[in-house]
Amino acid sequence: MKKNIYFYILIVFFFSILILLLPKNDNDLDIRSNEFEEVRAVYFSYIEFSNYITDKSDEEQKNNIISILDNVKNLGFNRVIVHVRPFSDSIYKSTFYPISSYVLNDEGNYPNFDVLDFFINESHKRGIKFDAWVNPYRISNSPDISKLSSNSLYFKYKDTDVVGVTENGIYFNPASEEAQELIINGIKEIVKKYHVDGVHFDDYFYPDKKIDLYSYSKYINSLGTLNLVDYRLSNVKNLIRNVYSSIKGINSDITFGIAPQGNIDNCYNDSFLDVREILSNDGYVDYIMPQIYFGFLNEIRPFKDTINDWNNMIKNSNVKLIPALAFYKIGKFDRYALSGSNEWIQNNDIISREIDFSRKMNNYYGFSLFSYNYIFNDNYSNDNIVSEISNMKDILK
Repeated sequence: MKKNIYFYILIVFFFSILILLLPKNDNDLDIRSNEFEEVRAVYFSYIEFSNYITDKSDEEQKNNIISILDNVKNLGFNRVIVHVRPFSDSIYKSTFYPISSYVLNDEGNYPNFDVLDFFINESHKRGIKFDAWVNPYRISNSPDISKLSSNSLYFKYKDTDVVGVTENGIYFNPASEEAQELIINGIKEIVKKYHVDGVHFDDYFYPDKKIDLYSYSKYINSLGTLNLVDYRLSNVKNLIRNVYSSIKGINSDITFGIAPQGNIDNCYNDSFLDVREILSNDGYVDYIMPQIYFGFLNEIRPFKDTINDWNNMIKNSNVKLIPALAFYKIGKFDRYALSGSNEWIQNNDIISREIDFSRKMNNYYGFSLFSYNYIFNDNYSNDNIVSEISNMKDILK
């Protein structure tokens, strides 16, 4: 009889140990545990540069960067995504790109310090990681060439198929090998020269559906076999894959991620971004940061359904989900949400609830907010924003 009791005790002990050793269901992962550090990122765009950096004295520029990073740190964030190339220009002295007007000081000159280096160093002093945010193709938001500065790269390539003027602005042609090489060289320069923690692309992939037609005709004449849609998908995939391999070839610790628009169908049909391919295979990205700029009551794209779709589309466990959330909508009418248009006016806890819900996703690794101005600029403050920040603080402890 005793032997049987000991036998059962051993069996129970064995299965108890086995259960402890089994991997946890990712849905049960407590983000507040120490299993990984939750990414808590804030976007800092060229618009913020125009508010805090442009036309300021060197000393003011430095002081503003320090204040910006103190604000980010004090609110509990650990990463900034900073626009280093908004319009095929550069906030540092580049071999490949002209200096951005957004970092010129009050004398109209580049400051007497390296803006990017200073931003990175001050971030790291505070334990904040720094992602270099690049718009790969955009040269201008306007098709008006007269608005371009004389050093714009448009003038260097204007008589070639490297650039194109569209109804929405001026862009590099995604089908141009020379344009892709320029973009990749610019990324390599950043990664080699600066201690960035990551490189980040946003949703500006294919500018329109005409910019590459001449390139495609040359491709077909050279016996290319891809149809136009697949050709475009291939161009974008090639750029992303080559940027990824270029970064990893220099420093494998530097992450690369992209922030496509939240509407998955638009990614394919408008941006020609093959998200399923990218999220199913190695060699493209370390994280995906879809711009899920929708509320829970959005009639077309409700938040819960949208983030579930993105999470479920990730088939490569090496790719992390870091949703971008629309802090800029707080307190505002959201006309494209149809019946949910007043949600951001009537509620002051949408962002905190979206973070909480996102944490349930098995591929979740953090979140980002767009953007710095809407969180910290008093000009944007209203009761909803103040309450939202307070609610957000509670879940970031």
